Amino acid sequence: MVLLETLALRGLRLAPAQVWGGVRIVPVLRDQIRDDLRIGRREYGDDAMIVGLDGPPLEPGLKYISYVPAGLVVAWSDHGEPVAALGAELRERDGKRIRTGGGGTLRFTHRMVRREDKNRLRLLPLHLAMEGFLALHFKGPDVAWPEYSARVLATGLSPRSESAVGGAAIHGLADALRVFEIHDGQVGALLFVAGGLASAFVVSHPDDYRDLHRSLIEDFYGELMLYYGRLPADARLETSLRDEHVHHVGDLRRELEHMRREWSDFHGLMAGGLITRPLHAERIYRAGPFQLQRFMTHLDPSVENHLGEAIVREDGELEYLKTFRLSDAQTRRAYLLSQLAVHGWNLSATARAFRETVVGFARRLIRAGFGYVLSPQVLDQVRQADAAEHAAAEAARKAGKVRK
Repeated sequence: MVLLETLALRGLRLAPAQVWGGVRIVPVLRDQIRDDLRIGRREYGDDAMIVGLDGPPLEPGLKYISYVPAGLVVAWSDHGEPVAALGAELRERDGKRIRTGGGGTLRFTHRMVRREDKNRLRLLPLHLAMEGFLALHFKGPDVAWPEYSARVLATGLSPRSESAVGGAAIHGLADALRVFEIHDGQVGALLFVAGGLASAFVVSHPDDYRDLHRSLIEDFYGELMLYYGRLPADARLETSLRDEHVHHVGDLRRELEHMRREWSDFHGLMAGGLITRPLHAERIYRAGPFQLQRFMTHLDPSVENHLGEAIVREDGELEYLKTFRLSDAQTRRAYLLSQLAVHGWNLSATARAFRETVVGFARRLIRAGFGYVLSPQVLDQVRQADAAEHAAAEAARKAGKVRK
């Protein structure tokens, strides 16, 4: 089994979309349903979760902190035997729950993915992918370049954070999830907001999708989707039967199939920023004939970029998929870090690759929120250059007034 290179929707097909204002949900259908992998939901309901990444969560070490409303529990069989639907057993304890002084609760747990039984594991959906994104070049420079701050040379980019919004904040999403029909054989959905792909969600079994459909409101999304949701957009696709081709019932059936193919092709085109893009994938866990992987599209600041996680069968069929669309600012931050890493964190070499001076590239880092990685000397150079440019602009403005 190999790592994902693209998100080919093998074994899946797209159905006509349902639209509510600017929200478009495209059902994802699976024609061949196999019962050897099932996915269920575990509720948490805490104010925040602290995940120990390199050791027990209550001991010193690297931690991931976020609001996590629920986890997913995955059960599988090794040789194709059916797996029972996951039910009440998902309520078992997961980590340690502590009540805070303000009346809230914190949950401490170990690892993003944790094996709970021989053929069962728990994962924290989307947070697995986001943790990988936050860990991108997290350790910072390998060489003690003088251009970097003592803090970054000692501890890397810690703490590293990113922001997102809950689905409840996206206008129209709650209503869409409440009123939209769930198709026979539906195992997932592509979610568009004002024409922009917000996320893709796929599970292995239609019964599991029915149980998890409403959980899309609890997922987190890029801030761009919050703004898109406020646009007065009508996301409808207009298409019609070709009347001249319809002479009897068989012709009508063929025309309906033609319309469905048009809808599917159109939605596949709309999702091309995710489905057709090259991926950088990482294997996280092997579960019998399945692999859990997390991935990110190859970063390109000029187009949309996504990260996510997937469970893939040995033949390449997707059994689970959940994605997150990066904002432009998140893409820029990740791209800057990746280019620094490519050039060995040599600030001068990276600046040349961007056709910038060191001061100009340092400005990019500051605008992206990475000013803390730079040494006081580099920050002083930026301030001096800014002051000189401001003085020159002011002098030019005054000279223009005098000439006038």
